[in-house]
Amino acid sequence: MKIIENNTERETTCGEELRAMRDSLEILGGKWKLMILRYLNNRQHQDIHFKKLEREVDGISAKMLSKQLKELETNLLITRTVTDDNQLMVFYAITEYGKSVTPLTENLVEWGLKHRKKIIET
Repeated sequence: MKIIENNTERETTCGEELRAMRDSLEILGGKWKLMILRYLNNRQHQDIHFKKLEREVDGISAKMLSKQLKELETNLLITRTVTDDNQLMVFYAITEYGKSVTPLTENLVEWGLKHRKKIIET
């Protein structure tokens, strides 16, 4: 890979690439974060509240969902909006920065579909 440092383009070192991979995995790793981001990205024009996320992200517990949402918010990938109309509601949405993860999730979906097909064929 190439990076620009001090207005000069250069090749990254293997160590820099591994460190960047570690940083990415720390922020996006685990079973749920990429799934939550993909879900929110696919529903940008909907109001997504906690219970809806819990129902529709299959298999996630309320405790785990809460933890993952907090970490995604801390890393500026999602927003959390609290409304206090008649009852307190909390809504979540993907940020513009969070949308930068979309190509990664698209590649993972594509690979997962191909992999599932390959395994079924064997």
